[in-house]
Amino acid sequence: QVQVVESGGGLVQPGGSLTLSCAASGSILRMVAMGWYRQAPGKERELVAKVNAGGGIEYADPVKGRFSISRLNAKNTVDLQMNSLKPEDTAVYYCSAEGYRGVGLRFNSWGQGTQVTVSS
Repeated sequence: QVQVVESGGGLVQPGGSLTLSCAASGSILRMVAMGWYRQAPGKERELVAKVNAGGGIEYADPVKGRFSISRLNAKNTVDLQMNSLKPEDTAVYYCSAEGYRGVGLRFNSWGQGTQVTVSS
């Protein structure tokens, strides 16, 4: 089993900043990628940012230049630094972790989500 836990959500004013943290733990042989997704009310879950073990990083167009995801590390944690927040960034943010629990045993685990609300 692989557990994923997010933290750092909350209420912030437009233009403000917030950092989300994610930690994966359990039977992890090798982490392949970790990422952040979000789901706003009435909308589908969408990718925000993703980083892979090779250092490759992908950002969704709406957050480019404002959000920054950290690189993978040996502790299997990843942060999402969010700057210049807008009301449309309001959503539940989920962390995902992909990797291998053993040889040929792939996993894709999700956290419970953390609420981010951008409002004055």
